[in-house]
Amino acid sequence: MTSSISKAQKGLVSQLIKLRKLTQPYFLPYTKNNGWLFVYLLIALLFCVGGTVLFLLTGLMSLLTNLAPDVTNQFLGGVQNSLKVIWNGPSGIIISSLFALGIFSFITVRGQLRQRRWLPWLLLGVIILMLLSVNGINAGITFLVRDITNALIQKDESESYKNLWILGICFIAALPIRSFQFYFSAKLQLLWREWLSKSLITDYLDDRTYYILNPNDESETNVDNPDQRITEDARDFTAQTIDLSLNIFDSLLVFSLNIFILLSISKELTLALIVYATLVSSLLLFASRKLFKLNYDQLRFEADFRYGLVHVRNNAESIAFYSGENQEEKEVSRRLKSVVDNFNLLIIWEALLRVLQRSGIYGSVFIPFIILAGPILSGQMDYGSFQQANLNYNLLEGSLFFIIYKIEALARFSASIGRLEGFQSNMNEIRNNQFEDFKVEIKNNDSIILKNVSIKTPGKDNYLINNLNLSLETGQSLLVVGPSGCGKTSLLRAISGLWAIQSGEIETPSNGELLFIPQKPYMTLGSLREQLCYPLDKNRFSDDHLKAVLEEVKLPQIIQRYPDLDIKQDWQRLLSLGEQQRLAFARLLLNSPKYVVLDEATSALDVNTEKHLYELLNKREMACISVGHRPTLKNYHENVLEITENKGWRLLPAASYQFTEN
Repeated sequence: MTSSISKAQKGLVSQLIKLRKLTQPYFLPYTKNNGWLFVYLLIALLFCVGGTVLFLLTGLMSLLTNLAPDVTNQFLGGVQNSLKVIWNGPSGIIISSLFALGIFSFITVRGQLRQRRWLPWLLLGVIILMLLSVNGINAGITFLVRDITNALIQKDESESYKNLWILGICFIAALPIRSFQFYFSAKLQLLWREWLSKSLITDYLDDRTYYILNPNDESETNVDNPDQRITEDARDFTAQTIDLSLNIFDSLLVFSLNIFILLSISKELTLALIVYATLVSSLLLFASRKLFKLNYDQLRFEADFRYGLVHVRNNAESIAFYSGENQEEKEVSRRLKSVVDNFNLLIIWEALLRVLQRSGIYGSVFIPFIILAGPILSGQMDYGSFQQANLNYNLLEGSLFFIIYKIEALARFSASIGRLEGFQSNMNEIRNNQFEDFKVEIKNNDSIILKNVSIKTPGKDNYLINNLNLSLETGQSLLVVGPSGCGKTSLLRAISGLWAIQSGEIETPSNGELLFIPQKPYMTLGSLREQLCYPLDKNRFSDDHLKAVLEEVKLPQIIQRYPDLDIKQDWQRLLSLGEQQRLAFARLLLNSPKYVVLDEATSALDVNTEKHLYELLNKREMACISVGHRPTLKNYHENVLEITENKGWRLLPAASYQFTEN
């Protein structure tokens, strides 16, 4: 039992650490040592809000007293008296001092609240102010319910209507406050989600993190579906954090404002409620542990299922050519089965917990009657006090049963924290260079130089090339050949800076002077203009320049079909592979690098078009490294690098190299 409690405590601490890593950076720059500063600022914010409530209420009552003294004395005399007690006693000085301390605390850290970090604090303060206001009104309503009930029993007409008027004023005041509270809470959630998503996107695209994580290789990574983590998990996390935090704070306010009222009416009822709520909440927390893992798995299975359908959409033509509908249906159905099976378990556990929830809630209904029946029947308590006690009891019950009401939300929240923080931690590990096989150290040089370079597959001991030496100067060209799987493309990855080398040294031109063109070119989610200019600014070239380049790479039909260069289409689906490869050469000509790496970049083209494109590179004196199997390719290169299956290599003049027939 002790071991189980210790494990639960460690799990809770771990979740709180993860929660802080995700939450604090939006409100305060994150360091390992400033966690208590973050907590202190939250407390300081409460001081600021508490003082603001007192000052605003005092000012409002002074204004009403001056404008309508008779009405104020008749309907709001209790509020006036309460304010007098506060300001005539030590409470006013204490609240004012804490308010000043809160303001001073934020002034001292104002340098860390730049870059609009002051905005979430302001919104959070406004939301807490509204929560305090509404809960203050609710506390007053309990007294009004008591007085209205007693006045009705005594058939006191004037007192009944007066209190009903006050009750109506309370509801009118609370309605806009609750409405604005919803708006500001949703606004804070939206701004936080925008900030968090942008932060995750930046980290994901920085230092080729997206490439190193390699999310599509399910056997090589524990970070599945980064798209879902950045979109849905970030959305759910921010919404759930704000919702749960405000609900917890609201529950604490309700408890603080109503516990003393209920104690003044019945100590026995107060004690019974606290003991009952503690027992039921503990039982539910113990029983709900399975929910947390099921919710985590459900998010993953749902994302896998959605990705399977996206995969079909992105590869629709290839699947159609293969008539692979049956195989795709089996795979998508397998992913759907994981969703359904896990959700079935989720339904069972949630149903069992609902039984426990309802049992606990229904059982609590009897407690006020059991405890207070005796005093009412003996005449020690009037019915108005019972109604007030019952209302206070219900408010306190809601705050103490917070965990019972939110157990499913807490389980989903825990899953969101785990997935989002795991994604963030993996990206941090990459930034801290903990992925050794992707630590790329390349020196800048005007040439491409490889000295005793050995290459292996990342994460494995599969060596591909040993002790390779070569150099490529401006205007020179090299053809890389060899059997499939010998490491040709791996060599290009190392030269392009995607893979780290096991030993040796690589020198390449600076970024922008070396461009890689794969066999299947990358098509962006943009206009034709953006396709051509990628990754440069789309406004860098005129329409005439872009059209001339398309003519140059033998793509006049594209201009005829799409005369408007700003039109957006699904280019990967609309263009054939040959058209995509020619468009990639147009992009290459516009980027004008000194060196270009071509990985079977003309495999879908006829021999004459291939010759024409290589002649364009030669005219512009671009040095190139090509991978290919066509014997005609050697006509456009000075040297040939042949890589063998036994990690060996040899460098020969292209004129003397002979392709072997397989």
